[in-house]
Amino acid sequence: MSTPVKNTPILVQKYGGTSVATVDQIRLVAKRVAAQRRQGKAVVVVVSAMGKTTDELVALSRELSSQPARREMDMLLHAGEIISASLLAIALEEEGVSAVSLTGSQAGMITDETHMQARIEQVEGERILHHLTRGRVVVITGFQGVSRRNEITTLGRGGSDTSAVAFAVGIGARQCEILTDVDGVYTADPRIVENPLKLSWCSYDEMLEMASLGAKVLHSRSVEIARKFGIELIVSSSAQEAPGTLVCSSEKGRKEFGEMEEVLIRGVAHNADVAKVALLGVPDEPGIAGRVFDVLGAHSVNILLIVQAESHEGHNDISFLVSSEMLSQIQGDLDALSGKIGARKVIGDQGVGTVSVVGEGVQRESGIAGRMFKALAEEGINIDLISTSNLMISCVVAEEFLEKAVQAVHREFLE
Repeated sequence: MSTPVKNTPILVQKYGGTSVATVDQIRLVAKRVAAQRRQGKAVVVVVSAMGKTTDELVALSRELSSQPARREMDMLLHAGEIISASLLAIALEEEGVSAVSLTGSQAGMITDETHMQARIEQVEGERILHHLTRGRVVVITGFQGVSRRNEITTLGRGGSDTSAVAFAVGIGARQCEILTDVDGVYTADPRIVENPLKLSWCSYDEMLEMASLGAKVLHSRSVEIARKFGIELIVSSSAQEAPGTLVCSSEKGRKEFGEMEEVLIRGVAHNADVAKVALLGVPDEPGIAGRVFDVLGAHSVNILLIVQAESHEGHNDISFLVSSEMLSQIQGDLDALSGKIGARKVIGDQGVGTVSVVGEGVQRESGIAGRMFKALAEEGINIDLISTSNLMISCVVAEEFLEKAVQAVHREFLE
C-alpha cells in the first residue's frame, strides 16, 4: 500500500453515470469537488460514463454483431469513462482548481486479461500521488484497467465502484465516498416500496449480501475489497449535502450508532436481471455436475444459486440462476452438453426474479423463514426455488409478481 500525501487528508469520491449525465451536472460536480479541494484535502475522483453512454455503445455493437468479440467490447466501452473524466477535469480548471484526468491504465489499475469481467491484480498508485503532491485533483476513469501485456480491460457492470475502492487502497486512503442519485442505502428499492427506511449504517457483510442479491446502490466487488482492506464506504447523494449511509464493520457501526437491540433484518433486495436454467433428467453419476459447471466456468459465468433435486430412478434435475445477459452465451454449449451426458432437456427461463431478506437475524432468530414464506403466500405468490446463508434467505418467484413480493416482505419485517 502506498504512503498517503504527507499531512494532507486524502478524499476519494466516485460519481455515477446519473451524476455526470449532462454538462450542467458535471459543472455541479466540479463545484462540489472544488470546495473539498479548497478545504485542503487531496482529492481523487473516479467517474462512470455519462448517463446511458455505456448502453448506447452496447447497442451500437449489437447493430454490427449479435456476439461481438469481448476484447473489442472492452476497447469500445472504455471510451465512455474517458469522455466524462476529461470533461470533469476541464470543468474543474474553469473553477480555478488544477486538475488532470487519467485513464485506468495511466492511473495504475493492473488487471488480469479476462475481458469484460477483469479481476484487479494491483493498483500502482505512484502516478496519482505524484499529481496530488502538486496540488492537482486527479480525475480517473472508473470501470477499466490494463493487463500486464498492455491489453485494455473492463471490470464489468458496476465496476466504477470497484475501481474507486481499489484506488483508495492503492493510495492509502481510509474512506471512499460513493456519490449517486440516492442519498444512502435504503431497506428496499424506493421505486418499489413507498416508504423505505434509510439506513444510518450497514455492516460489510450485510451490504455484500444485498449487493450480490440485486441492490443497485453498490457493486458487490467493491464491498469485498472494502471489507478486506478496512476501507469505510459512505453512500450519499451527489446533488445535496445530506448524511448518507456508512458501510463499515459491525463493531464500528454498533459503537458509533449505539443500537441497543440487534437489527433482525437490514433490508429487502430483489433482482429481476436473472435467468433460471434447468437441466432435467441428468444421470445421477459422479462428475456430471462438474462437467456442467465447467461449461459455465469457460464463459466466466457467475452462478447466483444452485439447487439439485433428489435423485429419482437414477436421474435428477439441476437448476441454477445466472444473469439474464449470460443466458444466450451459454445456451448453445449447454444444449450440446445435454446430449453428451444423456440429460432429457435444458430449459432457460428469463421470466423469474429473486426477492431476499438480509440481516444478522436470519441466523440468530428462529421463524424468519416462516414469516417470509407466509408473507408471500398471503399474496398468492408461489416460490420456485429457495436459497439460504447465515445472512440471507432468497426466493425465486415469477417476475410478474416480483414487485408485489418485495412489498409484501418489506411490510412483514420493516414496516
